[in-house]
Amino acid sequence: MDPIKRQKIEAAGGKVVTVAEFLDLSPEEMEIIEIRLSLSKSLKKLRQQEQLSQQKLAENINSSQSRVAKMEAASPSVSIDLLIKSLLSLGATREDIATAISGK
Repeated sequence: MDPIKRQKIEAAGGKVVTVAEFLDLSPEEMEIIEIRLSLSKSLKKLRQQEQLSQQKLAENINSSQSRVAKMEAASPSVSIDLLIKSLLSLGATREDIATAISGK
């Protein structure tokens, strides 16, 4: 956060906290969120590299376009299993998925 913005918030009596603090999330819950975000970004990037529409990817994995949109938006309603299955269907390797999860 911008230090000036932080100072203004604190000067007004506000408190700046992290997302984890605000939502009272454990470190493990935060890691799961980060993993989901990384997998979602990788899915969108790979789908676009393959020049596939969300609809076409949905057909390839026997799902719906709206489900693919939710996957790419890192919706908690989408399982990590489905994200990984979708990445694999686009040709991602275990190493690609590991790289996505590691955030590198």
